[in-house]
Amino acid sequence: MRVLADGLKILIIDANPVRAEILKSGLREAGHDLVEWISDTHRLQGRIAALDPDVVLIDLENPNRDVLEHMFQVSRDVKRPIAMFVDRSDSAMIAASVDAGVSAYIVGGLHKERVKPILDMTISRFNAFSRLHSELAEARSALEERKVIDRAKGILMTQKSLSEADAYATLRTSAMARSVKVIDIAKSIVLASEVLK
Repeated sequence: MRVLADGLKILIIDANPVRAEILKSGLREAGHDLVEWISDTHRLQGRIAALDPDVVLIDLENPNRDVLEHMFQVSRDVKRPIAMFVDRSDSAMIAASVDAGVSAYIVGGLHKERVKPILDMTISRFNAFSRLHSELAEARSALEERKVIDRAKGILMTQKSLSEADAYATLRTSAMARSVKVIDIAKSIVLASEVLK
């Protein structure tokens, strides 16, 4: 998911109306009018899903471990840019927030003037991590496909006494004749080989 900065629907999660108003005010001054506020975290995942925000800002003031873990679970499930504001922190909480997918972990100093740069940074970091995650998934998929194709080539080389180049040419020719991808033919060969063992 790629988030752009125009016309964002932003959700604020904060039990304290004064702190929530600081965030809302900073967002309004930055030109963001589509802002929702949740003060109660009861059934939070369902409520977030119903609102479907582009960005989530969570202000926890002085969270205990249970509250943090609940918010980290929300972060894992939501898959959106999330900025988490806290009054104090330690390295374990920061590491846990990064693992949970929090894009920005802001300690202390909640001022409306800081909201826009924090929002921009949160979106930018989320997009960067999303790109990296997609690239990693693509690389893993390509590696898995390469393994299957290599295995299919090995089967053809053994059963038909072909060279590696000829085995690949056979896979490619078969794929073109059937209008499918080489990986599909390779999977069929590997599956057939396993069934016939």
